Amino acid sequence: MLALHPVVVDAVFAAVESLIPPARPDTHPLGCHRRRVTDRICFEAMLVRLVTGCSWDVAARVLHIGETTLRRRRDEWTRAGVFGALAHEALEAYDKAIGLDLAEVAIDGSQHKAPSDGEGTGKNPIDRGKLGWKWSLATDANGIPLAWAPEAANRHDSQLLEETLSILDSRGYEVELESLHLDRGYDFPFVRELLAESGIEAVIPMRRKPKSRTRRTKVTVSLGDRWPVERANSWLTNFGSLRRNNDRKLVHREAALDLAVALILTTKLMKWHKRYGAISAAA
Repeated sequence: MLALHPVVVDAVFAAVESLIPPARPDTHPLGCHRRRVTDRICFEAMLVRLVTGCSWDVAARVLHIGETTLRRRRDEWTRAGVFGALAHEALEAYDKAIGLDLAEVAIDGSQHKAPSDGEGTGKNPIDRGKLGWKWSLATDANGIPLAWAPEAANRHDSQLLEETLSILDSRGYEVELESLHLDRGYDFPFVRELLAESGIEAVIPMRRKPKSRTRRTKVTVSLGDRWPVERANSWLTNFGSLRRNNDRKLVHREAALDLAVALILTTKLMKWHKRYGAISAAA
């Protein structure tokens, strides 16, 4: 997986390192306690868990550190807002270098397993009622993630639309949004009213009506341009820890989403630079 490519890891950690709060000073009178594990080793262990979906214990053993140390460092960075700031920086870097296409935005949800229960989980209606979680994702016309909101799997996609739009608005993207593409699951009056009040042109296919014995008239319905969000959901599902998440707190799932998005955007930037940077240098 390109997320673990050394170039990508180096680039992402360089951004993370500038966001990490300074460690507490060493106040031990004799200075004989065990030395603090470096942030780079902890970051690489977090990547191993995110990509493979292994347990914290296995990820810690791969990098030869303690599980408690790894969990504690994850919590420190989460409280400091490191992962959210990292995703925001990656979005700004992508917009500056390549540019976001906000003319056509798509939103959809994606449901996954969460067998460990905890905050933000619920019965998954598409997984025989087993515990699961989901995220509501907004993407630009090319499938670049713009906003994401984690929730329990039993929450309907339409109920997360307002929260997703609020995140888009907080990042300054809703102003440039012209058309919003949604699937049939959003075909409710309150959804159309919400989008009308926001001045957003919505493309929502109508839900199928029950079959009747009367003669039906063939009606052509626009399904919208939703492939970008479906592709972005598949990118995120490639991360094992998102596909089957064992975290028990919603804030930790959101941190995992933030880190995954940052890795995806960094990979896109690296590919773009490799392709077009060489052309610019030759010119």
